[in-house]
Amino acid sequence: MLTVVGTIPYPDVPVVTGVVESRNGIVTIGDRVSFHVQRCTLALLTAAYEVIKYFRRGAIRAVLAGDAGKGDGSQAIYRYIVENPKTILTDVLVFHCLFPDVDWHIKIVMAIEPIKGKTLIVADAGFMYVAKMSGQASFYDLFTPDIGELAFLADEEAPHPFYTRGFIIHEEDNVPALIKRAYLHENAARNLLVKASTDYIVLNGQIAYTVSEPNVPELEAIGGTGDTLTGIVSALLDVGFDLPQAMLIGSRTNRLAGSIGQLTVDTSISNLIANIGLALEGQAIKPVPKEFSITLGIHLNLQFK
Repeated sequence: MLTVVGTIPYPDVPVVTGVVESRNGIVTIGDRVSFHVQRCTLALLTAAYEVIKYFRRGAIRAVLAGDAGKGDGSQAIYRYIVENPKTILTDVLVFHCLFPDVDWHIKIVMAIEPIKGKTLIVADAGFMYVAKMSGQASFYDLFTPDIGELAFLADEEAPHPFYTRGFIIHEEDNVPALIKRAYLHENAARNLLVKASTDYIVLNGQIAYTVSEPNVPELEAIGGTGDTLTGIVSALLDVGFDLPQAMLIGSRTNRLAGSIGQLTVDTSISNLIANIGLALEGQAIKPVPKEFSITLGIHLNLQFK
């Protein structure tokens, strides 16, 4: 099972947990709580759900709370997980859109410790920030930063993304240098998927692959495309693909879904999400991951490093 832990932009919502269903732009948690899809964790959940639906395998459990940016919902989630450690007994665990709190992060890591090595642990957005801020980035299996977030990981002195130093340039041509610097100072997870006009797939600190096709510039301008990428990759891990395969297929699928949807800068992220199944079908990705271990590089039109 894939478990997603994060916040949603509804400040009055307490901690809610349950199996995720998604239909017609509505996310339902369990049998009682429904939300309209927006960006951030809800976009991640619906993107992951489309992958689960396509493969007819796996399931998603959510642990969510409302947070308008003050951190109260995030603290409620932190407390809930520490007090209910069985919540994180899962195959793939994703932390997303949580207010950075170093003290609570230390408690969460202590709660996660017993499942490390048995569960793939992914962090994005605010939780990736706090993992780096607390000096425990290398504890995680995967981070999924964009270039700006990567620059923060590469700055060994910055206590928060707002304070990333200006000489650490977050431009496309500088991505390999940023990756190298992040690992030099132990501020990156064991693996990275860096989202940009060219996506970088980093395995154990080394750039293994890049994915640049199809080129959909609008993906850089539409909020939530990083969330969908994280959701797709996490769900691919849950249905049985290994990390390199999940990152490669996920990168390509996010791009294809945007291309099929003919995105513009005014397009809702729900348009991309609606085309994830078609993007997987168009690649002829089958539900038996091992079948693709030989042909994956050719099939996805990758640039190998």
